[in-house]
Amino acid sequence: MRELTIRDILKATGGTLLTGDEDLIINGITTDSRQSAPGALFVPIIGDKFDGHDFFRAAFDQGATAALTQKETELLVGKTIIRVKDTFKALGDIAAYYKAICSIPTVAVTGSVGKTTTKDMLASVLSQKYNTLKTEHSFNNEIGLPLTIFRLEKEHEAIVLEMGMNHFGEIERLASIGKPDVAVITNIGQAHIEHLGSREGIFKAKMEITKLFTEKNTLIVNGDDDLLSTVKGTLPCKIIYYGIKNPENDVYAEDVRDLGLRGIEFTAVADGERYKIRVNVPGEHNVYNALAAICVGREFGVSMNDITEGIKNFELTEMRMAVEEYNGITIINDCFNASPDSIKAALKVLAKVDCTRRIAILGDMLEMGGYAEKAHYELGAEVYKSGCDLLLTAGENMKHLARGAKDSGMKNVVSFDKTLELCSYVKNEIKSGDAALIKASHGMHFEQVYDAVKNNE
Repeated sequence: MRELTIRDILKATGGTLLTGDEDLIINGITTDSRQSAPGALFVPIIGDKFDGHDFFRAAFDQGATAALTQKETELLVGKTIIRVKDTFKALGDIAAYYKAICSIPTVAVTGSVGKTTTKDMLASVLSQKYNTLKTEHSFNNEIGLPLTIFRLEKEHEAIVLEMGMNHFGEIERLASIGKPDVAVITNIGQAHIEHLGSREGIFKAKMEITKLFTEKNTLIVNGDDDLLSTVKGTLPCKIIYYGIKNPENDVYAEDVRDLGLRGIEFTAVADGERYKIRVNVPGEHNVYNALAAICVGREFGVSMNDITEGIKNFELTEMRMAVEEYNGITIINDCFNASPDSIKAALKVLAKVDCTRRIAILGDMLEMGGYAEKAHYELGAEVYKSGCDLLLTAGENMKHLARGAKDSGMKNVVSFDKTLELCSYVKNEIKSGDAALIKASHGMHFEQVYDAVKNNE
């Protein structure tokens, strides 16, 4: 992180210096008292089950140079303390201030499905020409995005920010902090429909990413999505469409070849020219992610040769469609998150595996609200159609999926109430020669299931 002064922090937050020196240098910002160190500003966040103010003194004990507070606080001798109205908002305000200082070309990625993989892929493409920083893991909310921005150093030439949300207004706030020059919206699905009411509501929330856009900005969207295909002519910015087969899209794919677990090959068509593209991760859905990366690369002047290399060599964020083999068991580890569309895509990958048995191990899709029972039940038919030999589920909502699979004709279905019960079962059930897809919403903690399968002797 570049250096800031306490004076900069006061300017960014509108805070009041309770004690300390305005000329003091800050070279790091953290919300975790355990990561406090000399030069660090500690920002205590108040959550549903915790209050960072409880670790205020601990942050200074760890060496923090300064801290924010929104509460009445003991004025510690020799410490620099700033009072703000809301530490959560102040974190974003400081990030927006710092981002403006860095003044770096910025791409933001959002969407219901595929945003993390798309982020990884297009960051790899941009890295062929620019020193590029990207969001790590899924630090895509109003805490994670600022912390990503604070990692910007003088040598960085571009940044790729992932933006997630589950309520109206969140993407708008993230966009006001990150101020992207280019935005990508991958698709509009059903993730977070509990809070947003409908796909139309999700579309509205995702489009908040363009609230500050002018004719200088570019929006890149999936032209095969029924809702995103309607945005042309509604915004002042440049709009680029990508998709599969439809030549009406600005960049599209043809001759798609599914290579199973070895990946995907296709021909990308742009401005009448054709380019062979290889994606070394499985799933036809990754054609869309690669097309988005092509559009971003072209927008930033990356050559098609370099774009091709960037897509070919990109690395997935952990727990995203990672294919591994342990003790003769093929594991498709995609357990970070789940939605109807992403589970359908993962089932298509499982169907391509050459193995003795194909086993779908699925946990609840969360934040579905009143749509949960219907969405899970209908997905049961998709599991049956995919040709799975065995379905294992955990969670209350997955009981509806299990019922849907049975009603469709599937015989081998075993359901559990809790993730840990499922973990005990798979230790003895999954055997050499099997292929296991492990997928659930993050709150189901299916990384425990992955560990149980991986460590099966």
